[in-house]
Amino acid sequence: MNRQKKLQQLFKEKAKKASAKLAPKKPKYISKAERLKLAAEAAAETSASSESEAK
Repeated sequence: MNRQKKLQQLFKEKAKKASAKLAPKKPKYISKAERLKLAAEAAAETSASSESEAK
């Protein structure tokens, strides 16, 4: 019983790892400060493009 249980456990672990590799990857974590910085850059970019359109 014990040996079979261990084999089943190993099989489940390998199957879980294999399915995890096939699963879509989560996006890389971006810190709050980095998100604010990116948002500020995007806002500056949109305001710069709207200024050039106004001229």
